[in-house]
Amino acid sequence: MSSLFDVSKIIEAHKQLAKLNIRKTDLIRSATFSDVTKSDIYLKLECLQKTGSFKVRGAMLKITNLSDDLKKQGVIAASAGNHAQAVAFASSIQNISSIIVMPKNASPSKILATRSYGAKVILEGNNYDESAEYVEDYAKKENKTVIPAFDDPEIIAGQGTIGLEIVEELADVDEIYVPVGGGGLISGIAMAVKSSHPKVKIIGVESTAFPTMRESIKKKKILKLSTGHTIADGISIKTPSNLTFELVKKYVDEIVLVDDQSIVKTMFLLMERSKIVAEAAGAASLAYLISSPKPRRKDKKVVSIVSGGNVDMYLLGQIVSKGLMQTGRLLKIFVDLPDKPGALKKIVDEITKANINIVEVEHDRLSTNVPAGTAGVYLSLELENREKSKTLIDLFKKEKIAFNILK
Repeated sequence: MSSLFDVSKIIEAHKQLAKLNIRKTDLIRSATFSDVTKSDIYLKLECLQKTGSFKVRGAMLKITNLSDDLKKQGVIAASAGNHAQAVAFASSIQNISSIIVMPKNASPSKILATRSYGAKVILEGNNYDESAEYVEDYAKKENKTVIPAFDDPEIIAGQGTIGLEIVEELADVDEIYVPVGGGGLISGIAMAVKSSHPKVKIIGVESTAFPTMRESIKKKKILKLSTGHTIADGISIKTPSNLTFELVKKYVDEIVLVDDQSIVKTMFLLMERSKIVAEAAGAASLAYLISSPKPRRKDKKVVSIVSGGNVDMYLLGQIVSKGLMQTGRLLKIFVDLPDKPGALKKIVDEITKANINIVEVEHDRLSTNVPAGTAGVYLSLELENREKSKTLIDLFKKEKIAFNILK
């Protein structure tokens, strides 16, 4: 393993990728998130990388270094989205054919983006692992080269260039938080950073729905999870590889977990406060930092890898609504009213008194939970903060208006 994973391989990858015009992404200090977490937070914006994620680093390195014969035969890869786009893009640059196998429930926007780079897309399997199994069979039959998502020395070396960029720019970094799916990203970053800065803590962040690497490390053997659901599809991997398992065990200090609710809030805050669009997996590491009750020193310099920005537009709409609700700025209520003229006006007058904006009104007279002679009214209200919500609720109670707050 040492011959394959000497840090010189990552240094060489860094030089090679620079010649291939892979971006050195911005590392920015966030005053907003530094204040929220009570530490010094820096964001490594791989969401602004070519194809919208860090994946292009490893894919470009791997595909560029293929022999001419292998390039002529073409490549194939399994991916839920980001690796798909990276392989398709890198293949198009090298003028070789690519086939991408994606799960049937993959994001339509990621499927469209992958095809736009010239790849043939096959939808097969219900998750990444099933797609990967299909790829292995297809590659043997059709003599294609498989480009792994994480289980490969060159892929890991490519991702590790992120670690070199961080320590070049922020030599006194204390901690780096990295989203963990298959483990290729954190393996490369940890190897690169620890080689010159061994005291820097490398912390992996997994979804609570897929704590695969954490549980494998804890049990000291590779495990496979059978179930799980998260909006962070980029880190919803059921099992790590032998390679990444060994590297994480050797170089990574800790693996922590974050839930979808925290990820939603973080995606929303990134958009509103920093004007940064991150996908769910991309926001996972920052989500942990925001939601964790663990105290931190104010002088501690912490880097969060924002690993991707390829979020589905339909999901983005939900994120905005849920984010507004989580921060107390969108309130949805159901009110039972007599089905008579003027009944709704009384409600509107109370809302006006509280200086609250009505975003949406929906009447319901037909549902079984609405008694005859009454009308149910759903109201979506835009508020400045949670205090405005309390003001409105107090007004409703004072006027004896029956209502339910919808979650």
